[in-house]
Amino acid sequence: MARYTGPKVRLSRRLNVNIFENEKGTKALERRPFPPGAHGRTRRRGAGSEYLAQMQEKQKAKYIYGVLEAQFRRTYEEANRLAGPTGENLLRLLEQRLDNVVYRAGWAKTRPQARQFVSHGLVKINGKRVDIPSYRVRKGEVIELSEKARGMIVIQHNIEVLDRSVVGWLEVGDGGKQVTVRDLPQREHIDVPVREQLIVELYSK
Repeated sequence: MARYTGPKVRLSRRLNVNIFENEKGTKALERRPFPPGAHGRTRRRGAGSEYLAQMQEKQKAKYIYGVLEAQFRRTYEEANRLAGPTGENLLRLLEQRLDNVVYRAGWAKTRPQARQFVSHGLVKINGKRVDIPSYRVRKGEVIELSEKARGMIVIQHNIEVLDRSVVGWLEVGDGGKQVTVRDLPQREHIDVPVREQLIVELYSK
């Protein structure tokens, strides 16, 4: 299963976003709000070419959702074939990933942790175990924690402590241990710091 395994804090500092939603990334951006490297302090945020800005937005989307280049490209091409704005379609398809739903449900502290939970078989869809993080949920499907997951301290801790507001396209049930996809995500439900139009412009060249 391919995933990013490089330096996380450096990546977050380079893109000026806490990509992996961890405490280390937050502290690093507070202490050193400039790009990494010997000349990081002398580089201005946002300075550079139009191409650089477009590339950075693509990188943000890729790393936030944990998607590598080839899969991201395929998702973009699928979004381009759908009716409506391509950029919004792209974010909506990424939002429908099972690992993202586990994160949105508040069962995982970060998306990488959510990906791990799914890979370990801790999530069921309509009563059947699904261990593919990229599985795309559909309207009407019921996603729930397995019996093993319900007894895990880390997951119970996340549910109680994170107290994350569930997005409007999901409906919570069973004491927070189950969510139903009541509709497909709309742009107003997606709070990731990505300017999707720049990604469209990048791929349109």
